[in-house]
Amino acid sequence: MNLTFYKYQGTGNDFVIIDNRESILSKNDTKLFARLCDRKFGIGADGLMLLELPQNEEDDFTMVYFNADGNESTMCGNGGRCLVAFAAFLGVIKDTATFTAIDGKHIAEIKDELVYLQMQNVSAIEKHDSHLFLDTGSPHHVTMVEDLAKYDVYNVGQQIRNGAPYFDAGSNVNFVEKENEDLFSVRTYERGVEDETLSCGTGVTAVALSMHATKKTNKEEVNIKTPGGQLRVTFRETNSGYEDVFLIGPAEQVFKGEIVC
Repeated sequence: MNLTFYKYQGTGNDFVIIDNRESILSKNDTKLFARLCDRKFGIGADGLMLLELPQNEEDDFTMVYFNADGNESTMCGNGGRCLVAFAAFLGVIKDTATFTAIDGKHIAEIKDELVYLQMQNVSAIEKHDSHLFLDTGSPHHVTMVEDLAKYDVYNVGQQIRNGAPYFDAGSNVNFVEKENEDLFSVRTYERGVEDETLSCGTGVTAVALSMHATKKTNKEEVNIKTPGGQLRVTFRETNSGYEDVFLIGPAEQVFKGEIVC
């Protein structure tokens, strides 16, 4: 069949998006999703998303996300922002959205050409001597480094992603360098992509909260510079952790196409 798809990117994190409200694709077709994400033999993307009908009355749509390896994955922050922009493009929403992803319900708003996506509350941040670990919808290892621009993100990230204590489940790995009080540079090795990506939304969210938790900043609005562009994370510290966490940044439609599959 000829499959219509859309390509979106959010700070260089790119996605194939398909309107699946009529169930034209089976969510079990992992080989197809991997092929579509392949940069040599397919369209090429860090992941693939299906926009599906809502499962309850409060929602506008459902988000289903697959990593580039074709397997359904945990939450993708930049993907969520891109899917909100896609829903607006389709006319499913106007400038606000409520949707459910694998990690639960999210709300979002499009304002001044930026997508504001509410992430899940974070109640636990593990602090270790060399790193922090937390779950922002996806698991994230966060470590500070020097001279980030020259850092061997691929090899070190791959080793951490597959090593103790993560092993088979794996973890995304974020390397961070402080620029100033409210600006941090981040490079991320993403599991499922098995490579460095230009940006990772759940990753920069994890970094912002980690930097606040370790007193690297006292700001509750943190700017994060990634190789693909700049994002902003706002949050509120409470007695039980971090709430009202928002990932803010651009989401752009790159092109629309058809592929035979």
